[in-house]
Amino acid sequence: QVQLVQSGGGLVQTGGSLRLSCAASGSIFSLYVMGWFRQAPGKEREFVASISSTGGDTYTDSVKGRFTISRDNAKNTVYLEMNSLKPEDTAVYYCAARRSHISKYQYWGPGTQVTVSS
Repeated sequence: QVQLVQSGGGLVQTGGSLRLSCAASGSIFSLYVMGWFRQAPGKEREFVASISSTGGDTYTDSVKGRFTISRDNAKNTVYLEMNSLKPEDTAVYYCAARRSHISKYQYWGPGTQVTVSS
C-alpha cells in the first residue's frame, strides 16, 4: 500500500506559477512511476505528466514547456512545477503512483485545487 499526501495549489493569476508536492509513504518510493492528473469541472480526468523510477518524464502536449515534473527519492516526494499558468489549467490536480510493470495507476492522492484567474 502507498499513501499519498498532496500539498500546494491555490489561486493564482494568469501567467503565474505554482508548485504541487506529493509525499508518499508505505512502500519503496523509488520503485514507483509517479504521475499527475487533473480534472476540470464537467470534464474527465486527464493525464498531465509522469516520471519514471529512473527520472524519465512525459507530458501531455498542452503543458509541455510550462510544467516540470520531478522527484526526490530521498524525500519520497514528487513535484509538479507549473509556470505560465492559464485559466484552462484550472482543475483539481491528483498525484498517482504505479509500479513500473503495471499500466494502471494503483494509488491516488486526495486532490488539490488549482485555480487560475484571468
